[in-house]
Amino acid sequence: MNAKVITNFQLGSRESPSAPDVLPLATEHALQSAGAAFHALADTMPQMVWSTLPDGSHDYYNARWYEFTGVPVGSTDGEGWAGMFHEDDQADAWKKWNHSLATGEPYEVEYRLRHHSGDYRWMIGRALPILNEQGEIQRWIGTCTDIDEQKRTALQNEILSQELSHRIKNIFAIVSGLISLTARANEAFGEASRDLLGRISALGRAHEFVRPHSEKSQPEGREVTLATLLATIFETYPAFSEGRIAISGPDIAVESRAATPVALVFHELATNAMKYGALSNPEGRISLDLSTEDEMVRFRWREHGAHIDKASEPQTGFGSRLIELAVKQQLGGNYERTWHDDGVELVMDVRKSRLQEPS
Repeated sequence: MNAKVITNFQLGSRESPSAPDVLPLATEHALQSAGAAFHALADTMPQMVWSTLPDGSHDYYNARWYEFTGVPVGSTDGEGWAGMFHEDDQADAWKKWNHSLATGEPYEVEYRLRHHSGDYRWMIGRALPILNEQGEIQRWIGTCTDIDEQKRTALQNEILSQELSHRIKNIFAIVSGLISLTARANEAFGEASRDLLGRISALGRAHEFVRPHSEKSQPEGREVTLATLLATIFETYPAFSEGRIAISGPDIAVESRAATPVALVFHELATNAMKYGALSNPEGRISLDLSTEDEMVRFRWREHGAHIDKASEPQTGFGSRLIELAVKQQLGGNYERTWHDDGVELVMDVRKSRLQEPS
């Protein structure tokens, strides 16, 4: 039989389907056999299985559907299925289902389905169209798969992540408070304390930015990429909002493990630029260009308008050692610093895999 004949067998009845009178007896038996085979196969599956006519009207559910929902056979035919969904999920399910019906694209949606106990459990619903030889949709075949345990686990992980994040932020706050108290008691510690507080603040912002989020807690438009991470680090510097720190080049995804050393490196560079470099001059500016070649990511930090000499910033200072530690040991990369007449240039090369290595 060709595809058109196969897709014409009736699934709506749980009894053996009858063929149109005009079909030969052998064809009628073949259709009955195909329908019975589908019912038998569907009833052995752990998922709920359903089928619809081309217009989306449901006309078949397997035994798992009725066991789960407890509704009478046939009561959810047509559009009756929608009443089984949680009211907060119905609009999204309808929107995606209507889109699939209009375009023929596969259907996929997550929703809560009412159990016969009255409780709701999370499901993922999927459906694919069955086409004839002319490419016309003859039927949709779909499934409902229980994902309630995965959803509950994800929620528990999100709560745990938020609690850990809250405690880490508290640690940052306590350490910052201790540094401030020490600085007030010892004037000689003043400048060093300000530098240290700045580094802790940069780490705190990086941590908050890259910490794990659920779909609901993820800040809108805040994907974890190099450009957005760098913008988070620079947002405390007035020069960034003034447009004097410009980030360009392809954006690259970054994982939380790499976020801390990246944040430290560019916080140090920006702080040094404020003290000795381009940002100490109201007309100074900084360009940070990102580029990729093969498996390498290159950061090119270039200051303009600094008007300083090479001796202005000792390369053996703590900030320089911190940059070297972050780049070479934590990121496994290399860097080269060059002094120009109007400011410093730092070129840093890191493997993309190190930036995207999960924690």
